[in-house]
Amino acid sequence: MAARFPSLSALRVFESAARHLNFGRAGDELFVTHSAVSKQIRLLEEDLGVALFERRNRAVFLTDPGRRLLVTMSEVFRQISDCCEEIKGGGSAPLVLSCEPTFTQRWLIPRLPQFNALHPDIEVHVLAAGGPVSFDRSHIDLALRRNDFSWSPDLFMETVVEERVGPICAPGLLASGGNDILSLPRIHSATRRDAWTRYIADNQIEDPNPPSSQMFEHFYLSIEAAIAGLGAAIGPEPLVADAVESGQLVAPRGFSSKGYNYILLSRLPFEDDSRKRNFLSWLRRQFGPLATP
Repeated sequence: MAARFPSLSALRVFESAARHLNFGRAGDELFVTHSAVSKQIRLLEEDLGVALFERRNRAVFLTDPGRRLLVTMSEVFRQISDCCEEIKGGGSAPLVLSCEPTFTQRWLIPRLPQFNALHPDIEVHVLAAGGPVSFDRSHIDLALRRNDFSWSPDLFMETVVEERVGPICAPGLLASGGNDILSLPRIHSATRRDAWTRYIADNQIEDPNPPSSQMFEHFYLSIEAAIAGLGAAIGPEPLVADAVESGQLVAPRGFSSKGYNYILLSRLPFEDDSRKRNFLSWLRRQFGPLATP
């Protein structure tokens, strides 16, 4: 005989209530009353023999079993949704990728046509975002990030390429006088305020009288400002290599490691999804010798 399975409707109610941490909002989402949500949760807890929520001060919090069940049910419902979309659309579900904004603009978008040509059966949806990621809330399959934050040990991680950095500028700024790039006005980014400070410290450079500086809101804009000839910026080799090769930028001091990498995060094993395996392999091939296998 098949093992007895908890009520699917109760599990659906639990997933919504656990995601919102609010029975009322779960009821609104599912078009049922607050009392109906409470009843389904109580029946599910009795069925499983454990408390899924801790109730205190008119608020609810997940217990350890509740957190475990939420992770599983969120993935189950996502897979059901993807399967239904695949059946309705007659093709495979899209691969949803959350990617660092600068990486998206400077590296990924220009190369996506190559991936599409190699894998016409894989539709890639790209969301520009950085930092910590919530697979539950974002409904994504992969997250391409710089590993400068902590992530859940439950996630699966693959290193793509090392982030080596160095000062970059337009070639015309150095062509006339041959001055050291460190003497040029410095371009800073509000999203990486310590880029110059860390580069100077990591490379043990004496810098008693730093030149004037200019701040830009995003890291992408700081690289564009360097191309425009406004001064020198700190650029990651993977994201400026094309501009250096084409002559838009020069990097006279080369690039050095800061200990960071670009990584690919997944909630499920890469081995279980051919779309993820193909995308990871393609990324590493694109970076060639820079890639980290």
